[in-house]
Amino acid sequence: MTPQKSTSLPVILVDDEQTVLLSSRMILASAGIRNVQTINDSRELLPLLETQEAGVVVLDLFMPYHPGTKLLPQIVQEYPELPVIVMTASQEVESAVHCMKEGAFDYLVKPVEESRFVSSVQRALELRALRQQVGALKRYLITDHLEHDEAFTPIITASRKMRTLFQYIEAISDSGEPVLISGETGTGKELLAHAVHQLSNRSGPFVTVNVAGLDDALFSDTLFGHRKGAFSGADSNREGLVAQAQGGTLFLDEIGDLKSASQVKLLRLLQEQEYYPLGSDVAKLSDVRVVCATNRDLQGQMTKEKFRSDLYFRLSVHQVEIPPLRRRSGDIPLLLAHFVEEAATALQRKAPEISGEVLTLLENYHFPGNVRELRAMLFDVMASHPTGRVLSVKSFRRLIKASNKSLPLAKAKKAVVNEGHFPTLKEAEQLHIDEALRRAGGNQGTAATLLGISRPALNRRLANLKKAGKC
Repeated sequence: MTPQKSTSLPVILVDDEQTVLLSSRMILASAGIRNVQTINDSRELLPLLETQEAGVVVLDLFMPYHPGTKLLPQIVQEYPELPVIVMTASQEVESAVHCMKEGAFDYLVKPVEESRFVSSVQRALELRALRQQVGALKRYLITDHLEHDEAFTPIITASRKMRTLFQYIEAISDSGEPVLISGETGTGKELLAHAVHQLSNRSGPFVTVNVAGLDDALFSDTLFGHRKGAFSGADSNREGLVAQAQGGTLFLDEIGDLKSASQVKLLRLLQEQEYYPLGSDVAKLSDVRVVCATNRDLQGQMTKEKFRSDLYFRLSVHQVEIPPLRRRSGDIPLLLAHFVEEAATALQRKAPEISGEVLTLLENYHFPGNVRELRAMLFDVMASHPTGRVLSVKSFRRLIKASNKSLPLAKAKKAVVNEGHFPTLKEAEQLHIDEALRRAGGNQGTAATLLGISRPALNRRLANLKKAGKC
C-alpha cells in the first residue's frame, strides 16, 4: 500500500461490529491516515457531527437503532459538503443504486479490498478539502475579509493584488497539498511561505533549505539523512530535514535549480509520502507539507526538458505568484517609511524625513531587486546620511545610476514601437523625454535619473529639441 499523509479533518467510521471498526482503522493508519474516529452506536453520529467537522463518514447500512439507510439522506441534507462512503455486506444492485441516488460518494461491498478502501477514503478527503477551499474563496471574495491578518504582518503592503493573494493563501492553507510560490528575486517568497505554515496549524516546525547548487548525493543526504556506514565519513546516523520537519512544513527554495536526479526523488516523496535515508532499505513515512519557491519559469523549463512535468504538476496543486514591486508601486511609500524606521533603530538615530522628490524618483524606478533592493538602498543611504536632515535625493540617484539599468528592454520597446507609424529616432527621443518628465512631475533632475543621463545632458537635449521646434 502507498502511504499517504494524514488529514486535518477526521475520518469517522460507523459500524456496529467492533472487529470491522478495528480492522478498518488499522488499514487507514498503515496508509498514513491516522486521524480516525470510530462509532459502534449509530445514535452517536449526528450529535457528533453537530459539534465537530469531519473529513468523510464511512457508514454501514444495517445497524441497530439508526440504520445507514436512514442516516445517509439526513447527512446529505444537513451536511452537503461531507462525503459519505457506504460500506456494507449487501451486494444487491438495487441497494447500491438507491444509495448513490441518495447522495453517497461511494458504495463498497464487504469484504472490501484494502487498496480499494484506502483509495475511496483518499478521494473523498480530497473532495472534502476542495469543497472547503472553494467555500472559503467564495467567502473571502464576497466579504473581502481576512480571518488572520497577523499571519501577513511581516509583509508590508496596501496592494489589492496582494490582499487577494492573502485571501487565497488563507483558503488553501490547511489543505496539506504542496504550494508553489513564484516571483522575482526579492519579492518576499519566504515570508509568504512562513504565512502558509503559520495558517496551516501544523504542529511541526518550519524547515527551510535552498536546493540551488545541491548535487544529487548532497540533496539526498540533506533531505533524507543517512545511516552509519552509508558512505565514507558517515560515522553515525543523521536525520535529514524531512524528519526534522515532521508534522510541519518543508520549504524548498530555488526549486527551479533542482538537478534532474533529485527531481525524481522529490517526486517520490510527494507521491508516496515515504523516503529512504542513505544506506537504509527501510522506508520511513513522511508527514510534511512541501512549499516551494522559484524565480524561474518552470513551464518554460518543462518545454526544454530541464524540469519534469510530473513533478511540476505535483508541486503546483496550489500556485501563488507574487507581483514585482514595480507592479505595486503604491506600496513604495509604506515600505520606505518602514525601512527608514528600521534603519534608524539599527543606527540608533532619529528617523529622517522623506522628501516628495525621493518618493517620485523611487516610484518610477523599476526595482529589478524588488523589496530587497529597496531595503538595501535605504540602509546604504541612511548609513552616510547626516543626522536630522531630510533624505537626500542625490544619494538615491547615485545608487540608481550605479545599477546601470533604465527601463527594461521589453517595456522600452513597447513604448516606442507600435503598429502603423514607426517613430524616427528624434520622435522616440521626444516621447521618452516627455514620459520621464511626466513621471518625475516636471522635475528635471529626477527625469534625468530615469533616463540614465546627467541633468546637464538632459538640458542640452531639451534645448536641441526646442531649437528643432519639438518643445
